Amino acid sequence: MKHSIIRRLFFLALAVGLPFVGSAQYTNEKDTSYANGYYVKRVQYFQSLPVQKRPIVFLGNSITEVGQWQDVTGMKNVINRGISGDNSFGVFYRLDDILVQRPRKIFIAIGVNDIKRGTPVEVIARNYERIIRKVQKEQPKTQLYLQSVLPVTESVLADIYNNIRNNRIMVLNALMKDLCVKYRVTYVDLYNNVFKDENGQLFRSLTTDGLHLQPEAYVLWANYLKKQKYL
Repeated sequence: MKHSIIRRLFFLALAVGLPFVGSAQYTNEKDTSYANGYYVKRVQYFQSLPVQKRPIVFLGNSITEVGQWQDVTGMKNVINRGISGDNSFGVFYRLDDILVQRPRKIFIAIGVNDIKRGTPVEVIARNYERIIRKVQKEQPKTQLYLQSVLPVTESVLADIYNNIRNNRIMVLNALMKDLCVKYRVTYVDLYNNVFKDENGQLFRSLTTDGLHLQPEAYVLWANYLKKQKYL
């Protein structure tokens, strides 16, 4: 799988005009930068909550955490497991706490913080694969939905987000989609079908800072999931 990801990445990088940087040049494939004080406290908080029976889980970073998922979906069995600053390593690390609840569905949205920290997209894709394999092995009845990384509005992003560009996100989303085909997992294309404007950017009216979302964006998000019968 590693070599197929690298070949796919090479051609995708050429297609969107990115230089190809293989993971051989990347030395932090066991990134623990997600495990800051907030992450630890948030995990401890989740662990203190009653175990739900067969919940629908929204799992991800700050974009997920901010969402009022029960409100926008109208479903009481939905739980929010977003942690601001989390990345694909952090999601994989805390999967056990999710899977012990034998979730009916898991909606994962992760990856933009990996890009922010300079993690190569093929490394992020391998983490997606680890997540898929773990869920399918330990909870084969759980329906897994990999949601695309959302576009950003590049013109208003702060300097701390300089690594986050839509061409990198597109490459990552293409690799994610390939994995979904391989493992028969549902790929949710929010990038193209909900949040991308005519210039390939995140709709300016839907974002607070070019990356994070306004409340009304979550209504559009939930409505799309319902329209596609994912919820």
